[in-house]
Amino acid sequence: MKKTLLAAAMWALFAPGCTEKQTPESKAPIAVAKPAVLPVLDVSATDAKETTALEKPAPAPTDALSLAHDTPAVDHLARAEQLKTDGDLAGALTEARRALYQNEHDAETLQLVAELAMTQKRFTLAAVAQGRLCDDVMDDAVPCLREARAWLKARDYQAALGAAQSALVRDDGNPENHQAAGLAQLSLGDLTAAITAFERAVELKPDHGYALNNLGLAYLRANQNEQAVGVLEQAAKLLPHVAFVHNNLGVAYERTGQAQEAKDEYFIATSLSPKYVKARVNASRVAKVKVETEDEMNSLSDVPHALPTPEPMP
Repeated sequence: MKKTLLAAAMWALFAPGCTEKQTPESKAPIAVAKPAVLPVLDVSATDAKETTALEKPAPAPTDALSLAHDTPAVDHLARAEQLKTDGDLAGALTEARRALYQNEHDAETLQLVAELAMTQKRFTLAAVAQGRLCDDVMDDAVPCLREARAWLKARDYQAALGAAQSALVRDDGNPENHQAAGLAQLSLGDLTAAITAFERAVELKPDHGYALNNLGLAYLRANQNEQAVGVLEQAAKLLPHVAFVHNNLGVAYERTGQAQEAKDEYFIATSLSPKYVKARVNASRVAKVKVETEDEMNSLSDVPHALPTPEPMP
């Protein structure tokens, strides 16, 4: 009897359903997120085939002035000078740019590139060359002024203004620096700043005919017609053979009601330059002569009859 009770107790103790360490199978296991593994670049790789796109270095910026070549033993600068002497200006420019490939900051070569680029009407190239000279020679305003003039030719007036301002910082006493700044500001539509710049140029050089003409043009655009008459009369005396100065003076006279004086100035402008279309149209208008030629008919849309358009400095 005792043996039977002892066996029953042992059976109850070790039966599967009665164990206290059992984990219910109905509970799902908890998922643990693994940390993200970032790709590792092998910066020590030397085989180009083993490097990834991210490892490849960005290509070095190409120089805007120099031309690459594989003939370092050739004196390209001397060849450029010879071609210039021979009259092959395009070939000379190419050789000068090849010379820059070996020395991108050589002042003599940069100046030759700028000079030849201007003759080829590659004004942006000339401006970049002068800009490098401007940056390389910090105490010289001349390259900055030349850069400004090249940008004016290229019609990048914001760049021209920046170069002119650099020239002014270095030499505020040169009227040409104020003239260049004024032309850029006039082209950008900043009439107040342009007038100030031209007035300063005339103050420094009272007989500067072109600065007087441009001051008069700025006055006309600002509708300060009386002031324009005075300075343009001075400009016409200093530049009697320049057609656009007489045309501008004619506009100033016409706006101030001096019809006969306007006719006279337009007549002078057309006599000096028979193909000067704007002056011919202005002369025809004030003389009340019917315009019949095709060129004159096509140009009428560019010249408002009520408000004649003055001719800017070329």
